[in-house]
Amino acid sequence: KSNVFDNIIVDKQNEQFCEILKNENIRIQTIVSNGQKSDENFWYDQDEHEFVMLLEGCAVLEFEDKEVKLKKGDYLNIEKHVRHRVKYTDTNKPTIWLAVFY
Repeated sequence: KSNVFDNIIVDKQNEQFCEILKNENIRIQTIVSNGQKSDENFWYDQDEHEFVMLLEGCAVLEFEDKEVKLKKGDYLNIEKHVRHRVKYTDTNKPTIWLAVFY
């Protein structure tokens, strides 16, 4: 038994990545952001689909044609090769993501 909220580290300098499960078909991790965001001209363009759910905090994901504001409990699926970036994460408290790559 494990809990995703155990061992959360609040670090204003670095995001925390914790791999929960990984095999040849799926990768599940938690990500703890503390105000971190993508660099100005950086875009993710991944070879795998990504399902993300916000467990705590708030964030804004930017796509080429829209922005999506996320709050606690919100989730979305990002198809592979859909360019996106993290425009904002909360600077006052940790933003905790659950990310499933498949």
